[in-house]
Amino acid sequence: MIKPKKPKKLHSMRNQIAAIFIGLLFVSIVAISGINAVFLEKYYITKKSDVILETMADLEGLEVKKQDDTERSGDTEETFTDGTETELEVSDEMRRFSSRNNLTWVVISKDNILRASAGDDPDMLRNRLFGYAYDLDRELKKGISHILEKEDNYVIQQVHDRFASMDYVEGWGELSSGDYFLIRTPLESIRESVSISNNFYFVVGAVIILISGVIIWVMTNRITKPISELTKLSQQMTDLDFDARYQSSAGNEIDVLGDNFNKMCKELENTISELKSANNTLQKDIQDKIKIDQMRKEFLDNVSHELKTPIALIQGYAEGLKENISDDPESREFYCDVIMDESAKMNKLVKNLLTLNQLESGKDAAVMERFDIVSLIRGVLQSMDIMIQQKEAKVIFETEGPIYVWADEFKIEEVVTNYTSNALNHLEGDRQIEINVWKEEKRVKVTVFNTGNPIPEEDLPMLWNKFYKVDKARTREYGGSGIGLSIVKAIIEGLNQQYGVQNYDNGVEFWFTLDRS
Repeated sequence: MIKPKKPKKLHSMRNQIAAIFIGLLFVSIVAISGINAVFLEKYYITKKSDVILETMADLEGLEVKKQDDTERSGDTEETFTDGTETELEVSDEMRRFSSRNNLTWVVISKDNILRASAGDDPDMLRNRLFGYAYDLDRELKKGISHILEKEDNYVIQQVHDRFASMDYVEGWGELSSGDYFLIRTPLESIRESVSISNNFYFVVGAVIILISGVIIWVMTNRITKPISELTKLSQQMTDLDFDARYQSSAGNEIDVLGDNFNKMCKELENTISELKSANNTLQKDIQDKIKIDQMRKEFLDNVSHELKTPIALIQGYAEGLKENISDDPESREFYCDVIMDESAKMNKLVKNLLTLNQLESGKDAAVMERFDIVSLIRGVLQSMDIMIQQKEAKVIFETEGPIYVWADEFKIEEVVTNYTSNALNHLEGDRQIEINVWKEEKRVKVTVFNTGNPIPEEDLPMLWNKFYKVDKARTREYGGSGIGLSIVKAIIEGLNQQYGVQNYDNGVEFWFTLDRS
């Protein structure tokens, strides 16, 4: 036993959109905090390394301070007995730069004499630098976390000062003057900034998520309201209720969708109306089928009628010959001619019926080929020359060739023959037949006109029906069976072409079309 499928659980679009946007905000804040925690310190160290290099370049430009033999420093008087000048002149701008960037630095000579400094406790930095320069203190090396950059004349490294219990970025090396320098900046400030920044991001992020959640909830309600209306509208359409219409105004593509829904409702309503009409048509078709059955019966009656007369004539003249009704040789020859003529008519009728049956059943498939229609028409006229002379007809065909078409050459020859023989059998007046081949864009139109009496308008649609005869007495006179135009109809429709007939004041024109390409 097949278990019924459970109905699919649906979630509100408004809740989904709100959850997605709030989730994105939360993920963004967490990502920013994580990036700060992981990469901000590294970025800070990189920037501080650049500042240290910039300060090192400034130290290269320091000049010796000009001073007297005796210089007063506060209340202490220091005398340079050797006459050398050791103090470097540091500008106020450089000191402000060092203060802004939280830099402390010292410059010492090779004799460990302090040449210049910035920041507190220059003696501690001088001793540390002296230890670096002469590789005196192994404990200092143990505090080095890793070297950030190293060149021939300087090293930038990250260290831990065990005395201050802090991490620093340091740069030390030898200046072009032969003096040594040490520049350092603490990392504790950036770590504290990262912590404060992350806390700030979480607090601000929580407020943003709360405010954004309210705004998103209101906006999604505005966005999803017309969509919900379209959902209800589609359900009404499912229930074949086409009176409902989309009425919201979202001011975007949803309004276009709603208008399309309204048009679809209208179209579906029209389609159902058409289906009802089609149902009525189907009922009519059923009635037409009954009529077709009746027509089939009439067809058999027509065939029987068409065959009854020649059979009766053949039977009567054959009995006359057998009973020697007339010993006159001319009479006997006349009897034989009648029998042969009627037999030929029956043979022609049967052949036409077989041909028509094959065409209508699709068994006689068309063989498409390219041929010259002008040459084909001239061949038909040549083969019918005797009949043309007997009818004392004047045939006009002045189309210059060649004009190539695509069709079944054998079948088109039969169509032209039927049209031409039909025109010969209905000649009146000037007894002229005019055949033309007109070139169109992708087709040609072949027309066969004969002078004579126009066909009654009410009979025109019936000409293509089997056994239909406008003038039955005249048709019988020339041996027609009313099948020729039915064969033309079947051939032309089998080639997906057009055909027809048109009355003129002085005659009738039959036509058909063929493809040129």
